[in-house]
Amino acid sequence: MTATATQDQAAGVPDEVGSLELGQIGQSLGFLLRLSQIEIFEMFYRALSRYDMKPGEFSILYVIHLNPGVRQGALAERLMIKRAHMTKLIRLYEGRGLVARTIPEDNRRTVHLHLTDEGERFVSENARVFLGYIHQETDRLTPAEADELTRLLRKFLGLEGTP
Repeated sequence: MTATATQDQAAGVPDEVGSLELGQIGQSLGFLLRLSQIEIFEMFYRALSRYDMKPGEFSILYVIHLNPGVRQGALAERLMIKRAHMTKLIRLYEGRGLVARTIPEDNRRTVHLHLTDEGERFVSENARVFLGYIHQETDRLTPAEADELTRLLRKFLGLEGTP
């Protein structure tokens, strides 16, 4: 142990993660949500890394599956993905044969999205694994706590009346 480390311990400087003081930032919704997101993503990668897909990437395919013909802009807005990034992801999915884009004749600025047969197969075969993971996200909470947290987050995001 170095002299500085010994001095820090003698002065009561916390050196363990669990003993770090967070002060008022520990009450910040944004701070807590960000740390929670990082924790959830780490859990996701530990459980599902073999699928070589990020959490949001499957979400896009799943929402297209539930809403065939969805406008790309509406999907980007609902999932809070920047339009340019959504375009990049959709092109990636097109290249993998999972998504098809259509542009209606009456509005050439609109792009509608559909899963291809391969995309439908991918979602059908993998939904159980990806959606089953959701239960692992709340394993530190009681079922009532998990339901309440989900309800409050949906309220915060304005999703109360949506399925």
